[in-house]
Amino acid sequence: MAAETEVAETEVPELPVARPDGCPFDPPAAYTALRADEPLARVRCPGGMDAWLVTRFGDVRAVLADRAMSSRGANSAHVNQSDLDAPVPPGSIIQLDGDDHARLRRMVVAEFTVRRVEAMRGYVQRLVEEHLDALLATPGPVDLVEGFALPIPSLVICELLGVPYADRERFQRQSTVLVSTDTTAEQGQAAFGELSGYLAALFAGKREHPQDDLISRLIARGAATGDELTMPELVMLGLSLLVAGHETTANMIALSTLALLDHPGGREVVLADAERAVEELLRYLSVVQFGVLRHATEDTRVGDREVKAGEWLVAALSSANRDEQVFAAADALDFDRETPRRHIAFGFGAHQCLGQQLARVELQESLTRLFRRIPDLRLAVPRESVRYKDNTLVYGVRELPVTWG
Repeated sequence: MAAETEVAETEVPELPVARPDGCPFDPPAAYTALRADEPLARVRCPGGMDAWLVTRFGDVRAVLADRAMSSRGANSAHVNQSDLDAPVPPGSIIQLDGDDHARLRRMVVAEFTVRRVEAMRGYVQRLVEEHLDALLATPGPVDLVEGFALPIPSLVICELLGVPYADRERFQRQSTVLVSTDTTAEQGQAAFGELSGYLAALFAGKREHPQDDLISRLIARGAATGDELTMPELVMLGLSLLVAGHETTANMIALSTLALLDHPGGREVVLADAERAVEELLRYLSVVQFGVLRHATEDTRVGDREVKAGEWLVAALSSANRDEQVFAAADALDFDRETPRRHIAFGFGAHQCLGQQLARVELQESLTRLFRRIPDLRLAVPRESVRYKDNTLVYGVRELPVTWG
């Protein structure tokens, strides 16, 4: 019996993670066959456990909308060595479920309404223009990641949370460790400890001397309603927003720029209809590259398969956004799609990204103003020398050397 079990275990294929050669914008090629033939497939994850890989658009949406699917393992536990039985940290809005999650989300969602985000658009525009002025004052070539894509979302999230931008190297360094798939458990714990200690000291100061920022408002709101967030809750919530708030958008700005350099006709679409262009780029690029993890809390059905309570599922966002049954010519970057917002690049259901409207504004303003101010932007290195973030939870380019004129 033991021998039979060992054979069965070796037959479980690995979670597809490698992108096709020469196609840096495409997700793993295996997804196409899986969507057609085995939309719920058993895979072995780099984190060590087996899971059901969900690849079709409709099934992914259904899994993410199902309240029986817990997010307690965090989105990325399947690609990092994680203790899947560890208790969920207080304030971890990404991992909490049910009433605990709804409580935190209610407290924060008012900061990310369309109206509030639109009120920040002028600030984002000024940041973009200032960084473009600095780029154009340089003879070039310049690294667009370091000089443009990374600082803009970092400044925006720092302004929102009340985190000093002067400390950016500290939190960006720890953030890089936390989103890397090569990080050991010890390295992850050390990065988490340093960043959470920094935020705890910062937020303690806000309790004594509140300012005009999200964390200060949460503290004041809690005191007024009698539902105060503890310091561990504040720190974990702030850490989640800080890391997610700049990693995803920074990588989207740089990767979108590269995609538009490869598809120069798209630049005119960006200038004419930035909203439509950004939605198609979000679908096409899907930078949360390894999907999100869910845990079945009861027996349920996904597609035509039974999923048992206690089993894990990986909802492959990048596969869902390339589903040919939903998006015609899904592997093409097509700015003429009739329903550009149908994608699920920001997830779906109760845990859909809180900051999606802010990310949209940052992308729209960054890309529009970049190609308006520098219409002859081009790569300063051979195309094949561009290096990609294959070993991080959020896909992107490591550097993007560009020039003009």
